Amino acid sequence: MPTPKKRRKVVWASTAVLAVAGAVCGYFLALRIAESVTVAQLENQARQLLAESDFRRAEIRTALAAIDASPSSACDDAEIKYLSALIFQSDFLKDAGRMQAGGRIECSAALGHVAHPWPQTQPDAVLQNGVAIYSRLTPYLDNDFPTIAVQRGRSFVAFVPFTGVQMQPASIHAIETVETLDQKRLSLLGDPLPDGFSIPTASRILRVKKNLYVSRCSVRSSLCVTAYTSIDDTVAAHRTRFNGCIALCGVLGANLSFLLSLLYRRNKSLERQLRRAIRKDQLRVVYQPIVELSSRRILGAEALARWTDEEGNAVAPDVFIALAEKKGFVREITWLVLRHVLRELGPLLRNRADLRVSINVTAADLADRGFLDFLALSLAVAGVAPQSIAIEITESSTVQYDVAIQAIRALRKRGHCVHIDDFGTGYSSLAYLHELSVDAIKIDRAFTQSIGTGSATTAILPPILAMAEALHLNVVVEGIETEQQAAYFIERKKPVFAQGWLFGRPASAQEFCLKLAVCDRRPPVAEPMGRRRIASVA
Repeated sequence: MPTPKKRRKVVWASTAVLAVAGAVCGYFLALRIAESVTVAQLENQARQLLAESDFRRAEIRTALAAIDASPSSACDDAEIKYLSALIFQSDFLKDAGRMQAGGRIECSAALGHVAHPWPQTQPDAVLQNGVAIYSRLTPYLDNDFPTIAVQRGRSFVAFVPFTGVQMQPASIHAIETVETLDQKRLSLLGDPLPDGFSIPTASRILRVKKNLYVSRCSVRSSLCVTAYTSIDDTVAAHRTRFNGCIALCGVLGANLSFLLSLLYRRNKSLERQLRRAIRKDQLRVVYQPIVELSSRRILGAEALARWTDEEGNAVAPDVFIALAEKKGFVREITWLVLRHVLRELGPLLRNRADLRVSINVTAADLADRGFLDFLALSLAVAGVAPQSIAIEITESSTVQYDVAIQAIRALRKRGHCVHIDDFGTGYSSLAYLHELSVDAIKIDRAFTQSIGTGSATTAILPPILAMAEALHLNVVVEGIETEQQAAYFIERKKPVFAQGWLFGRPASAQEFCLKLAVCDRRPPVAEPMGRRRIASVA
């Protein structure tokens, strides 16, 4: 069994490991969230760019058709004026004019008459419809923004791509691709192609190396637009979210470790400690006096189990008894208590036939065929009469009705008194108690504590006492702590037995014997608490 110091080290180590694991999980969780948010942003940008590109292509076709339909002679003053008006009406066209084969501009709205055409330039791409696209025409190389020229026949227009869409955030980039005459796709507009990028041919979402891509393709043309960004930029853009997720998941990991350690200590470890304590006889038994209320004379005691775990913490009986019942070894606690009673108070009980010690048994004990035999053998070895040991069973222990009746009858036949403990918290009725044939009922302390408080619970006490009187049962009242509570039952003018802090707290066998000795110096007034009386007790 690890020492408490070693267990603390294990807890701290596991807390650190789970905190780090939680932080790592938080990083990847934040990365997935950031990627999802970024993909949504990329998709929005790609759709906007595609919509602008489709609109731009439609306007280009309209502008080229208008140039072809010019009413003036080619490149005269009237046509240049006509071209200028055409550019003025457009939102994004920067120039329009006439062009010879090989990219030799004859005239345009911006350049006017070109007396000496620039050197021949090969188009970057020729689309399937014969339209040529230039991105390096000499007149536009000095512009601050990249300018694209589109030529059909002798007509051309020039424009700056992506003028209407702002990239948000700035780390997002865009590429526009088209399908050429030789059925290859070529990037013409936007940022340079990143390493490892495959030009898209359909709408899709990709993650290639350290980049995220969202491509959207037009249904009306061979145009595709791809918005992309790097993972590093994504992490930088969501730094606050990353830090928050890492911190939160790290804390959750540490809390999980702490919670697991608590569960381990309170469930697994607690059970093993209790089993070891029973095996090593490390449970204590204390005795709370039971008195005849009118005279305050001690007539017996209730034996109660107490346990302190290996770390020095007192464990409540409700906790470890319930644990033992759940795990199926509560019988061992009952037997341990009986052994303690016979060992610690055996000499007193052999010499004092008027004293009676009560021990608590559970439903499992009543159903155990070996319990009665062990009880009888233990009493015989200790030389203690069965009349000196009373058996207390709770109302819940009588759920197995037939088993309870048989066990109670066997116990009473051997000379034991049987009490119903915590009476009033269950479901016993007049007929039910009559069938059980017990000797006494113990009124639960919850009813006693309600005396003088104005609680409606107090109104239940008279019917309980009347039921006991009707069945000729002894009454033991638990939980009496004040004189007001004691007076309530004394005023009934019927013999009542009592138990509570007013008459003595649970104490060791030695302390109980000292208290009994002091009590014995008083004149004897009370009769022993025993079998059912012929007279009623209310």
